[in-house]
Amino acid sequence: MGGNRQGVFFMSHASTVAVLGAGALGAAMAMRLGDTGHEVRLWNRTEERARAVAEQAAGVTAVKAVDVAVSGASVVITVLRDGETVTEVMSGALGRLDSDAVWVQASTVGPRYAGVLAGLARDHGVAYLDAPVSGSTAPARQGKLVWLVAGPENVLTRARPLLDDLGSSVLHVGTGVEGSAVKLVVNAWMAASTVAMSDVLALCDALDIDHTTFVRVLEAGPLAMPYELQKVGAMDDASYAPGFAVQLALKDIELAAAAATPSPLLQAVRDRLQATVAAGHDRDDLAAVDYLRRSPS
Repeated sequence: MGGNRQGVFFMSHASTVAVLGAGALGAAMAMRLGDTGHEVRLWNRTEERARAVAEQAAGVTAVKAVDVAVSGASVVITVLRDGETVTEVMSGALGRLDSDAVWVQASTVGPRYAGVLAGLARDHGVAYLDAPVSGSTAPARQGKLVWLVAGPENVLTRARPLLDDLGSSVLHVGTGVEGSAVKLVVNAWMAASTVAMSDVLALCDALDIDHTTFVRVLEAGPLAMPYELQKVGAMDDASYAPGFAVQLALKDIELAAAAATPSPLLQAVRDRLQATVAAGHDRDDLAAVDYLRRSPS
């Protein structure tokens, strides 16, 4: 790290990074950062989960204490379940960050909690980016996440080399908490389109239209959506290995509902996600919303 307190700090390509949260996305981020030459300290409330990731990843060390993870780190990335968890974890850790460290808050917490966390960072004099991502575990491992970043331009510049190692795009969408707001919109679109794909496959079945034919027609024109075309195979095979779990999609829809009254469409999506969770698919991939189509009548 170079620069001075009055100027702009630039991170060298290889840096010490703390990743807080060893769930599917946090683990994939940690592994990718280790692959690209960073020294990664991975912390998780359940230590065994962090240790299991570190055992199969180059450059990743599992640490027991948050303070140990963040002390001396150039960047601290939080990839935790919700705003309450991030607040609890970081309230005790912020005092241990170096003066030139950047906190990249990548958890999906919604704009209200993102504002709370930004205030927490400000109170401790820590540079903060509201920076959730579009993309799940596979894009994270491949360095193809899309960053939705809000925060000061100079702070983004400092963190940019690391963000580039994890993502194919870094979109600067504002200077406040716009990243968290955009993330809710993106995830609402993703959930709604996945429910729509399942329902349209049911219509194909009713009309005796082969799913391959349906996909070929979409691919031939402007209506193709690669993410949802991938879901067709997962739905037909009932292959629900999680990329993005139903319970997380429901959490994000609930955050959106807290921010704005859901439309009839988004309420229907919310109902479908709740039913899917109730049917035992909470940890399965979002494609599991298709379980209703596949259930015997």
